[in-house]
Order: sequence, then structure tokens, then C-alpha cells
Amino acid sequence: MNRWTGRADSLDDWLLELRDDPEIMEHVTHWHTIPPREARSRPFPDELHPKLADALRAKGIDALFTHQHDAYRHVRAGLHVVAVTPTASGKTMCYNLPVLQSLLEDEAGRALYLFPTKALAQDQVAELQQLADRMEVDLKTHTYDGDTPPQVRQAIRNAGHIVVTNPDMLHSAILPHHTKWVKLFENIRYIVIDELHAYRGVFGSHVANVIRRLLRICRFYGSEPQFICASATIDNPQEHAERLLGCPVALVDDNGAPMGEKHFIFYNPPVVNQQLGIRRSSVLETRKLAARLLKQGVQTIVFARSRVRVELLLTYLQDAVRGKLDDRTIRGYRGGYLPKLRREIEKGLRTGEIRGVVSTNALELGIDIGQLQACVMNGYPGTVASTWQQSGRAGRRQTSSVTFLVASSNPLDQYMVQHPDFFFSAPPERALIHPDNLLILIDHVKCAAYELPFRAGDTFGGERLEDMLEFLTEEKVLHQVKDRWYWMEQNFPAHGISLRSAAQENVIIIDLSEGSRVLGEVDRFSAPTLVHEEAIYIHEGVQYQVEKLDFPEKKAYVRRVDVDYYTDASLAVELKVLHADKERTSGRLLLHYGEVTVNAKPTIFKKIRLRTHENIGSGPIHLPEEELHTSAYWFSFSPEAAEGMNANDMQFALLGLANVLVHIAPLYLMCDPLDIRVVPQVKAVHTQLPTIYFYDRYPGGIGLAERLYAVHDELLTRASGLIASCGCLSGCPACVGPIEEVGLLGKQQAMQLIGQAVRP
Repeated sequence: MNRWTGRADSLDDWLLELRDDPEIMEHVTHWHTIPPREARSRPFPDELHPKLADALRAKGIDALFTHQHDAYRHVRAGLHVVAVTPTASGKTMCYNLPVLQSLLEDEAGRALYLFPTKALAQDQVAELQQLADRMEVDLKTHTYDGDTPPQVRQAIRNAGHIVVTNPDMLHSAILPHHTKWVKLFENIRYIVIDELHAYRGVFGSHVANVIRRLLRICRFYGSEPQFICASATIDNPQEHAERLLGCPVALVDDNGAPMGEKHFIFYNPPVVNQQLGIRRSSVLETRKLAARLLKQGVQTIVFARSRVRVELLLTYLQDAVRGKLDDRTIRGYRGGYLPKLRREIEKGLRTGEIRGVVSTNALELGIDIGQLQACVMNGYPGTVASTWQQSGRAGRRQTSSVTFLVASSNPLDQYMVQHPDFFFSAPPERALIHPDNLLILIDHVKCAAYELPFRAGDTFGGERLEDMLEFLTEEKVLHQVKDRWYWMEQNFPAHGISLRSAAQENVIIIDLSEGSRVLGEVDRFSAPTLVHEEAIYIHEGVQYQVEKLDFPEKKAYVRRVDVDYYTDASLAVELKVLHADKERTSGRLLLHYGEVTVNAKPTIFKKIRLRTHENIGSGPIHLPEEELHTSAYWFSFSPEAAEGMNANDMQFALLGLANVLVHIAPLYLMCDPLDIRVVPQVKAVHTQLPTIYFYDRYPGGIGLAERLYAVHDELLTRASGLIASCGCLSGCPACVGPIEEVGLLGKQQAMQLIGQAVRP
């Protein structure tokens, strides 16, 4: 049998062959095997309705895993619950079982299910409908989202036992029109929130306020629903659930689900220039590993950090397996794709017609995509929690699976593959939200006032409500009559407020190649760097050039092209301190946390050749400056710490240290690395001292910078260790940055600066 083109009998056989392959194994820094785990289960509760018990047995389920049983018991005892177990452990049963039992006992009851995406909602309805059919009961379960036809909406409002929706629809289509949903709100027993860990940052802060509005309306109609939540593993599930819901929650985390043997392989691409510390492209190494798996007949998912990388890898993989597999069996999947295309890809994965998929973290959530056997990650996903989520998409309860983490040259990736013990022993990150962010809170006070008038003595969130009501009255948004505040504008506010980002509008991408069609969309913050004029936008492996970006109208016009490069844009950032809320000293550093304004302007874009990734040209970007008012953490070096360094040396030292810190900051934050930004200044405007700033990339801040302020000492220690342990001579992408950015002495200067800073 040909080693790489012949078919091994199983994934286990293929892995045995891999262990004997020096071309791969010399770059494997760690091979971790998690042994299979037997199921731990308990019998069905005695009171379980016979129809429900029979329907479960018909599906081959004759007992409950320990966590499913515990969740059922807690819910029946009247507690709010959060169930936290790994991917594919049967969390759905934790909420479906008590909800269905309750509806069988009293058909007048109602339940509301919330999922962060439409795809998850549709999966859930199919599962519930299947159970209802087996039970032979008239259980009306419907999705209520933007795709629901108008004639169906009325039937759902009047008769839906279980309404399955997403936070966006709850916010903009259900709560503002609650008078049409009287049956639901009078009889609601349960509110189910799945994928709880997805509600973090700006999105989670908005959703916490949507839940405040939901409970306010429930109380108005005389109902007190119970919450049943499910989450992937995070460090603070109970605290996060309680902060999101505003009430005490019981934790269920004793996972009883079985698991097949799991292989987790850390792969570090070979060094191609020892002196400069440059490694072979992680994209090309990912392609090599994924192509080998696909040629073996192993159904594989590849995760990439950005839309551009998804499209690059898709193009490369389709090339690599041509002649062996049809192009249509390798597909891309990301947020900018339109819903119909995404549903088609999900179905193809379940049926096995699609053998490989390249995705952003859009497929990280629990959408049913069948029984994949292998996962290849192009770069560390940014958090321990996300890494386990992505890895969990491969392998189910009885079969073996393999995950490759292919490191890029960035410092966080290099830290992870060189310190595997940290990854396997570290708790997942904390989910952070800031529901009382004043900008977010004010938006939802407006929405709540439209839904029901406020009375004197009412509460909403942690800030003083009457101050906000008085402000909105002065702005002529509310009208006060005695001790009540009424909405007085013509339009209703929810339509103008996006839960997904601080910016309210997305930019629509329109393809002019043949007529005019909507291709996809990007968020407003990303548009200046992704769809500026002359940018190459890649969609499903096809290249489009941006002919015009109409920023005021939020439209980008593109045309199909065939070129051998893609584009990457740069931003110029200016930062000013408005106010410091906290300060302390650490060694020779002065630490602050407070409010700043950031002015960002895209400046130039580079043209980078496909496959070789060399720079082949550049051009200017002509777009207006964007201003952001947010929270930041910064630390300044005392004059003593900066002694002996001229301005030029200091600039390189600060830049090198900032490069390391911004990459390892996500070790302490459950966020996308792009959610936090860094700005080094040789002479800060307000103190004249060398300073490094970290700021939240969202108006008002969402708690990321504040968390970094709290863990500053640990952050600096870890940065120092990473720079010292890097094998390069003068700096490289895996530590302080490439020599062309930080100079020949950048690495030594960054270490000297840290050494001075930590001295008493």
C-alpha cells in the first residue's frame, strides 16, 4: 500500500503510520492522548411521562448521563440551572427533558429557547419535532427568526408551545411587540439559553440587558420563568450565568458522557531562517496535513482565524486534492456567507457528501455537522475554551479522533506549542461581560421604556435609573407624567441597536460581475481594512476586487478577478487619555486604568503573493478617520527605568514588548485577540513618559482592559519568559517581532526594559 495515497484501514492505523514518519514527527512538539471514557448513567426518573420515556427508548436512549439526571432534578426542584460539559456530551437533554415533561403535564405551559445563531435554532426544532412525532403528541415547536413567513408568525404567537429564536429577534421583534405575545408571556415556564459561553464581551453585555427587559415583561404578565442554561467549559460558568441572568444559579458539571480516544498533536512548522527566527508558513503546513487526511478518506474540519485565511486554505486544499476528490467536496464556511449556502454546507457535512470544510469559528458552536474524525487548526484559536470547542467537533462517543494544532509564528502560538503543560493544565478563560456599560445600558433603557413605561422606584441594571430617565427626558426621548416615564418618539428604538457589535451597521458586499447580487457582508469596524477600494475580497475561493466602497451607504461594490495576490491593510492609531479611574505602582512602573479616545485611520494596503506570501506592492487607502471612546489600561516607565536609552532605542524596546504583550494577553481574556489593541508611545502626551496602552476595541469598554490591569504582574512575567526562551538572535515574529520592525537590538532592548521595570 502506498503510504500516503493508499487507504489505511482506520484512523488508528493512519496515526500509527504517522508516528513512524520523521518528516512530520520532527516538528511535533507534543502528542497528547486522552484515553476513552466509559459512560456514567442513571435510570430515568420515576415520574418521567411514559410517552417521553418510550420516545427516548425508540431513539436508543434507555438511561440518562449523570449530568442530564442532575440537571433534571435541579430544574424539577425549581432552581435556575447552568449545565457545563464538553462538546457532544448531550447537553441538549439537560433542558429538553424537563421542558417536555412539564408540557406533557400541562399543555398550557410555554417555553422560550434562545440560541446565538439561526443554524443552532433550526437544529433544535428538528430534534424536538422528531421527539414529538415519536411521542405522538401535538407539540407545537417553531423557529421565530427573520426567515419565518408572516402568516406563520401569527400562528406561533398564538399557539407555539416552544418558541425557538435568537437574542436579536427577541430584542427587535418579540419584546417591542409583547402585546401580540400575551399567551407566551402569561404562561412561560422556562427560558432555555444554550451556548451560554457565546454571550460574552459586547454581545453578552447586550444580551444581559435583553434578559432584564424580558423578565420585566414576564413580571408584567404575572409569570416567573425558570432559566435552564447550557455552556461549553469556561472558568466561571456559575458567576457568568448569574451575571447574565441577574439571579442565583445551580451548577451542573459532573459529565457522565462517554468519549472515544482523542489524540491532540501540537505541530510547529520548521524554521527556515534560524537567525531571523522565521518559520515555514502555518497556512502551507495546515494545507499539507489536511490534504493528507482528506486523501486518506478522513472527513476533516479545518479552522482558520480569519476570513482571508479560510479562503486561502480553501483555494490551496482544492488544488492539493484535485484529481483525488471533487472540488465541491471541499467547502468553505464563514460568517459572511448567506444563510442558504451555510445550510447547504451543514447538510453536506451531515450526509458525508462534503469530505472537508474550512471554517472560521462559525462552526465552533454546536451545529449538527455529523461525525467528523479529524480537526486541523491553523493557529491557536485564542482561548483554551475555543480550542477545546473546535477540537470537540471531531470525534464522537465511541470513535477515535485526532486534532492538529499548527502553530503560526505569533508569540501566543509559540508559547502554547512550547509549553503544552500550560495548555493541558490551565483552566479555560473567564467569560467577561459589562452589562452596565453606560452606552449599552442607555440603549436598553430606551427599549424598555418603549415596551412598558417606567415608574418611580423601578430598577434596571446597576446604575441609577432615575438619572438615566431624567437625561432621556431632557433629550426629548421620554415624557414624564407624575411618577411615570413614557416613550415619546415616533419610531421604536430596538431597530437601531445591534446586539452583535458596538457599531450599528454592517457593510453589504455587492458583486457586479454579472448583473448585481449580494455576495456577503462585513462589520463596520472591519470594512476599512477588508473592503477598501482595490482590496482583494475572497469568497468561496473566488477573488473579487473592490471597485468602490460607499462608506456612508454601507455598500462595497466588487467584481470577479483572477490575480495571484491578496491584500492586507494597516491602521494608524492616535490615543489620548481622558480620565484615570485606578492607579497603582509595580516595581518602577506606574499602572493606570481609565477612559481614553482613540482615532484610527487606515493608511496603506500591501499586495501579498498567494502561496509564497511575498510582498509585491502597496497602495494608499483614502477613508475617513474613526473615533472611539473606550476604556484602557496603561503602564508608564519611571525616568529611572528609562535611563540609558535614547528615544530610538526606547521606541524599538516598547514596540517589541508591546508585540509580545498583545499576543499573550488573550491567555487571561476570553476574547478574540482583535478585541484588545495595543499602542506604544515613547513620550505619552499627558505624562511625557514611555508608555504602553491596551484598549478595548468597543465604545465604553467591556471589561478586557480592566482585567489586564488586575493581572499586570503575571502578564509581564510571562512576557519576559517568552522573550528569554525564544531561540532567535535579535528578534522574530515568535517574540518581539521581525528585525525590520524592531531593529537588530530589539530583543535585547525589550529584555533590558523589562529588567529595569521589575527592579524595586
